[in-house]
Amino acid sequence: MTITTAVLITGTSSGIGRATAERLARRPDLTVYATARRVETLDDLVRAGARILPLDVTDEASMQAAVDAVEAEHGAVGVLINNAGYGTYGTIEETDLDAVRAQFETNVFGLSRMTQLVLPGMRAAGVGRIVNVGSMGGRLVFPVGGYYHASKYAVEALTDALRFEVAPFGIKVSLIEPGLIRTAFGAAVASTLARSAAPSGPYAGLNDAADKQMAASYASALLTASPDEVATVIEKAVLSARPRSRYLITPTAKFLVHARRLLGAAAFDAFLRMQFRSDTGAANSAEKAGSTRVD
Repeated sequence: MTITTAVLITGTSSGIGRATAERLARRPDLTVYATARRVETLDDLVRAGARILPLDVTDEASMQAAVDAVEAEHGAVGVLINNAGYGTYGTIEETDLDAVRAQFETNVFGLSRMTQLVLPGMRAAGVGRIVNVGSMGGRLVFPVGGYYHASKYAVEALTDALRFEVAPFGIKVSLIEPGLIRTAFGAAVASTLARSAAPSGPYAGLNDAADKQMAASYASALLTASPDEVATVIEKAVLSARPRSRYLITPTAKFLVHARRLLGAAAFDAFLRMQFRSDTGAANSAEKAGSTRVD
């Protein structure tokens, strides 16, 4: 078995996951398994050449069944692309913690469990690849996105530990860190933000500024990229003989991540105050990374 025998992708109903499944399914050397909770959303991926499996990354039986199906045909999952995830936005004080727990179930624990399930087969084969789709939001934090960012920081830590742990078994691990991507992320995040706070609450001005900031940023062709641009990078991570540990995507993401590192907390906070001024709700070039659930 080679690492390109069977590719299992979570969260392919839209956005990055769908673009990745479409791109990889065109390759004759790959057998791509596209997954979603509702498989009826994946009919066009069948026509593109992908195979379809139901998969809910918050359900143990569903995860086990999907991995079993691939292993029954191929012996092992050759490549796991952990893409399923979504964003719950709101201030730390006001966001409902049940919603936060649900987000971590998908973004962190679902990713972790899928990884656990495929690793025995990969170790037995002596080869494999895991690609985790994180976010630039795992390297810096914007206001009203703390819980989403926390889930992506967790993905950063898990990926770093995993990469070291499985390297002796011939398994390579990469992290994808997109910036703003033109998907339904922005609209979904705005919806969760609206539900998380009272219109006249103490953070109303900040929430309004954040909403305007996000709308302006996602509307900017300069600040955003298409899902297929991310899929192209994922393809490189899957096929490269020596994949990079991290792939930071979009010029804006690279600028902001390095600016946060170089400026330090105080200066970056000052930058954020200019971007999220609640008196004007001005929207400029800062980004609020968020997503809708895509599994």
